[in-house]
Amino acid sequence: MKIRPVSGALGAEIGGVDLARDLNPETVAAIRQALLDHVVVFFRDQDLSSEAFMAFARAMGRPVEYPFVKGLEGFPDIVAVTKLPHQTIAFGGNWHSDTTYFAEPPMATMLLARELPPQGGDTQFANQYLAYETLSDGMKALLAPLRWVSRSDKAEASRTREDRQTSERTVMIAEHPVVRTHPETGRKSLFVNLAHSAQFAGMTVEESLPLLRFLWAHQVRPEVTCRFRWTPGALALWDNRCALHSAINDYNGFTRVMHRITLAGDVPV
Repeated sequence: MKIRPVSGALGAEIGGVDLARDLNPETVAAIRQALLDHVVVFFRDQDLSSEAFMAFARAMGRPVEYPFVKGLEGFPDIVAVTKLPHQTIAFGGNWHSDTTYFAEPPMATMLLARELPPQGGDTQFANQYLAYETLSDGMKALLAPLRWVSRSDKAEASRTREDRQTSERTVMIAEHPVVRTHPETGRKSLFVNLAHSAQFAGMTVEESLPLLRFLWAHQVRPEVTCRFRWTPGALALWDNRCALHSAINDYNGFTRVMHRITLAGDVPV
């Protein structure tokens, strides 16, 4: 196994591993550690059937069914994230951590490239450990006791296709700490996000927005991000507890098909 960092902030490509075959305990442990060290890890040229994709997911955690989009036939935990040539809105097309409107948001997400446009369709990631650590001591003290409200029906201006599908069925709401402590590394990170942060608990939306807007901008500054260019068979695995991600919607007129699995998490503290 070879691990090569892709930026100074986060992200590493892992080579020398065939995820369809090399899932022995030593390899699984090394991938888990790389994820904790680098926040997001990438693999290239993986020839994975749905069965093999699920086997890798089970090695990393407990796959959970996404309640608002029907999974693949026979594989309910695998969701097809598809944008067709006539569509102009991308799934997950702004900065977010997955489904934070759950009381127990996912621990991690994995995304596998099935069909790609000839160019474009990259995904960006942002390190929320660094976002927190680069705040002033005064701001850290201000944020320490605050909690925020995550809603599945966030304002239209920042809603993705995922949110639109959700709001047509039900509204899910959860409260989380603004600053989260990672249950495995013990490091603190920012845990708000543009897509789902509606307001601070105990405050109005109007009172909350000035500080939220500062945090939304601060947590995705270029120096805390990396950008991944997809290739056929590429797979990304990221830690939702300390990373944000955003799909870049720059390939209108083409098809992009990704398969996604989310892994069960816990209550943020």
